[in-house]
Amino acid sequence: MDIFDRLRHAAASDWESYVDHAFVRQLGDGTLPQPAFRAYLVQDYLFLIQFARAWALAAYKSRTVADIRAAQDGLAGILQETELHVELCGRWGISRDALEATPEHQATVAYTRFVLDCGAAGDLLDLQVALAPCVIGYAEIGSRLAPDGVDALGDHPYREWIGEYAGEAYQGVATGARRQLDQLAARGMTEIRFQELARTFAMASRLEADFWQMGLDAPGGAAS
Repeated sequence: MDIFDRLRHAAASDWESYVDHAFVRQLGDGTLPQPAFRAYLVQDYLFLIQFARAWALAAYKSRTVADIRAAQDGLAGILQETELHVELCGRWGISRDALEATPEHQATVAYTRFVLDCGAAGDLLDLQVALAPCVIGYAEIGSRLAPDGVDALGDHPYREWIGEYAGEAYQGVATGARRQLDQLAARGMTEIRFQELARTFAMASRLEADFWQMGLDAPGGAAS
């Protein structure tokens, strides 16, 4: 059992509230109302901007060249994802100007600032644990929603989004994040420290669930 599996097991109910949220289930079966998805897309763009800052902070918190390179790769990946996000939003009728003019929702602020605070107050392991529900969780969700591969989704209305996180490239990102967590923990994590990290992981998972709920709570976002 790697450190991620231990964290997930320790925060099992919070983790399931995130990866099996009603938003995710409706996204998977194609019944998610479009207003809910649009509200999520806009806030996720703003979310990614703050997560880019978190990866820049990860480079500052790094003590080895390998960790700095991992943070650099994470930052580059997030910046690439923001551009892909702009393209996806454009196909849903949401312009870049509209994205950037939208204020951050309370759920966006709560989650992203929690992650940044974990990184500012703690070390690189604290930051990576706070990031893990997003980085690794989206890969798990992608796999859950496309168990037979993206091609099997056919004309699913949210195929492009699911395919992004079920795809080989993103699955590789998640695998790398798990590996780095193990490497960081091996440098001196105690059982007392693990309990502290498990609390961080549980809170980040709850904040992820709140982020999904934000989409469902948007006008027109609740399924009929």
